[in-house]
Amino acid sequence: MLRIRIFEDKVQELFLRNMVQGTTHLCQGQEAISVGVSASLRPDDYVTMTYRGHGHALARGMDMEAIFAELMGKRTGVAHGLGGSMHLTDPDLGLIGCFAIVGAGLPVAVGAGMSAKLRGSGQVSVTFFGDGATNIGTFHEALNMASVWGVPIVFVIENNLYGEYTPLRKTAPLDDLAERAAPYRMPGVIVDGNDVEAVYAAATTAVERARRGDGPSLLECKTYRQRGHSRTDPGKYRPDAEVRAWLARDPLRIAGDRLKRAGLLTDDEDARLRAEFEARIDAAVDRAAAADSPTLDEARGSVYAR
Repeated sequence: MLRIRIFEDKVQELFLRNMVQGTTHLCQGQEAISVGVSASLRPDDYVTMTYRGHGHALARGMDMEAIFAELMGKRTGVAHGLGGSMHLTDPDLGLIGCFAIVGAGLPVAVGAGMSAKLRGSGQVSVTFFGDGATNIGTFHEALNMASVWGVPIVFVIENNLYGEYTPLRKTAPLDDLAERAAPYRMPGVIVDGNDVEAVYAAATTAVERARRGDGPSLLECKTYRQRGHSRTDPGKYRPDAEVRAWLARDPLRIAGDRLKRAGLLTDDEDARLRAEFEARIDAAVDRAAAADSPTLDEARGSVYAR
């Protein structure tokens, strides 16, 4: 979680230095969901995520330097510098990919889960998406199909209370999106998305249920993005009191305080970890920045069939 936080802070810095090709959507404040769910999965399970996907990719094991290189449009990036922030993909990690279109990853994840069921591989598919995606047809089609076919999949709503700049309550007639699981005859579980242990426990239950053939589940992880929607959005549309309340429930603070109370982490160790990750991330950025950009012929080869 700490590595993801420092990574995302660095991405924001790089964007402001004009070193990022394209846009960025950062996940500071939502790290517990990426880490908690990923910790419940096998290496061969499938994952789809949103355009706010850096945390998911890192939690699944994607190389930091390769992500930085992708953001900078370098040949050493995970998609050879041709996809950018919103298209992080690595089949070796089961990462089918980020999806820039809202909700587009849900039916893909259902297909991946169905393939696992037909092959009897025991794999599970997980799809991460935001609260805004629950208002589109693809969400309902995916849940309906997964339930009818008994697909081994876990649907994970990262409910950060805003669809871009619009509060959830202005676009949905309910506060608990997990209620939308009931018509599709699957468990709908509300989770404290800022508590990594709570996320891990709920995800483990849902993943085990799917793996033994009992069908899909829907997890609603209530969380908060600490930055604006994307790029340089300052998030001024959010009430100050709301922001302060959620910052007080920072997932890193919750986990760190719990570890310190248990005698598993000291302030000195915390500082050492931060310094270590900052140094590793700075080094990864330097190596990524020094890499070559793809040639026009290489770009054409990834677009046109020959």
